Amino acid sequence: MPQHGPALNFRDFVDDLLAAGDAVRIDQRVDPELEVGAITRRVYETKAPAPLFANLTGAEPGFRLLGAPAGLNSTGAQQYGRLAAHFGLPRTSTPRDILEKLIEAMHADPLSPVTTADAPCKEHVQLGDDVDLERFPVPLLHQEDGGRYFGTYGFHVVASPDGTWTSWSISRTMLHGRTTLVGPAMPQQHLGMIHAMWRERGLPTPWAMVLGAPPAAVAAAGMPLPAQVNEDGYVGALTGHPVEVVRAETNDLYVPANAEIVLEGTISPDETAPEGPMGEYHGYSFAESRPQPVFHVDAITHRTDPILPVCAAGLPPEENHTIWGTMISAASLDLLRSAGLPVDMVWCSYEAATCWMVISIDLDRLGRLGTTERALVDAIAEVLFDSHPGWLVPKVILVANDIDITDIDQVVWAMATRAHPGTSHYTFPDAPGIPLVPYLTPDEARAAKGGKSITSCLQPEQFQGTNKGITASFRGSYPKHLQQHVLDNWTSYGFR
Repeated sequence: MPQHGPALNFRDFVDDLLAAGDAVRIDQRVDPELEVGAITRRVYETKAPAPLFANLTGAEPGFRLLGAPAGLNSTGAQQYGRLAAHFGLPRTSTPRDILEKLIEAMHADPLSPVTTADAPCKEHVQLGDDVDLERFPVPLLHQEDGGRYFGTYGFHVVASPDGTWTSWSISRTMLHGRTTLVGPAMPQQHLGMIHAMWRERGLPTPWAMVLGAPPAAVAAAGMPLPAQVNEDGYVGALTGHPVEVVRAETNDLYVPANAEIVLEGTISPDETAPEGPMGEYHGYSFAESRPQPVFHVDAITHRTDPILPVCAAGLPPEENHTIWGTMISAASLDLLRSAGLPVDMVWCSYEAATCWMVISIDLDRLGRLGTTERALVDAIAEVLFDSHPGWLVPKVILVANDIDITDIDQVVWAMATRAHPGTSHYTFPDAPGIPLVPYLTPDEARAAKGGKSITSCLQPEQFQGTNKGITASFRGSYPKHLQQHVLDNWTSYGFR
C-alpha cells in the first residue's frame, strides 16, 4: 500500500487542493508553449487556485501539468493554505505556525527512509533507446526563455562517493534533447559540492531527479540545511513518518516511491552546454545563457497519468519565494535563536523576491541586554552572513516586535518612519553572497561577495525596551473590549 497524506504523496496533495477549491482542473485544450506559463503567471499575480492542466496540446493522453503548487490564496485565513499543505498542517496555519513546525523538526531525531517494493513511480519504465524526455509536455514558460524547462519544481538526488552524504537539492533543468538536460550546479550548493567530489575523481556523478515528489520533500530540498545533513531524514522528522523510497533502476540512489516522475542518469564531469536565459526568481529575465553541466538521462520511470509540477518563476510571489523563502526563514530563525540573540521572528518577505530578510527583535530582551545598535548589527551579521541561509539573502532589516513582519505593509511603514537615512544603514562588502542578485557588479558576482547590508528600523528608545509612540491603529488605539465588540458586529454593520 503506497504511503498517503498530502505531505508525503503528491497525488493526495493535488486531490486535497481540488477538494478545498484551491486548485482548478482545466479540461480545455491548453498549449504548453507559453499558454501554460501565461496562465500560471496570472494565477500567482491574482492569488487564484492552482491550475491542473489536463488537456495539453501535443501531449500523450493522461499527461498533466500542475502550475503554482505553492502559490498564495486570496482567501483570508487560508492565504498560506497551499504552503501549509506541504507539511500536513491545517490550511489556516499562520507563517509562525509553519516556521515553528519546521524548526521543531530540525531539533528532532531524523527518521531515515524505509525501502518498499510498492512503488507507483515504477508503473512505467523506459530504459536505453526508449528514453525520450520529449514525450512529456515540457513547457516553454516565458517568451524570453532559452528553452523548455523540465525541472522547475523537483529535486536532484546525489550522494557523495563514499556514500556518507545523500543530498536532495533544488536546481532547475532545461531540456537539451531526447536524453539530456542542462542546468546549474553552483559550487556553493550541495548539488555542486557533491558533483565536484565525483569530478575530482574523473567520474560522472550518479544522479536522479524527482518530479511530483512528496511535497514535504520538495520543501526540505530547498531548505539551507548544513552540509552532510541528509534531507531524507529531516523529512521523516518533519512529517512523523519515514519516507518510503525505492532503488533507482540504473544506479544505487534511492528515490521517493510514490513520485510522479523520476529521471535517472549521470552528470557529466566535463561536458557543458548553454542554459537559459530564463525568467528568474528576482523577477527579471536577462538575455544571456551560460555554460552549465549536462545531465544524461539513462532511465525514466513514472506513474500512470503523471503530473509534472511547474513553477513559472518571476515577479513574486511564486515558489522560489513561498517555499524557498519560508525554509530560509526557518533556518535563519533557528540559527539566530541558538546564538542567544534577542530575535522573536524571521521572515523573508515574499514580495521582496527573497532579497529581504526581516528580523523581529524582542523589545523586552533587547532592553535587558543593554547593547548598542552597532553591536547588535555586528552580532547578527557575524552569525548570519557566514551561514548557508545568510549567504542566500543579501538584505537584512531589523524591526521591533510590535511590527508583524509577515505583513509587508507594516514592514514598509516601519522602514519609512523608523530607519534614519544617515545612521541606520550598515554595509558588509566582504560578506559572501549568492552571485545571482541582479544589482551586483560583475566583479562582485564573480567573487560571490558584496551587496550585503543590514538596515535598522530600531529606534533609540527601543534599546531601553520602550517605544517612542503608540501605533495609531485598530489594535493600538482602542480598548480591547471595543475591538472585540466591533469584530463581533462587523457583518451587522453591513460589511462582508
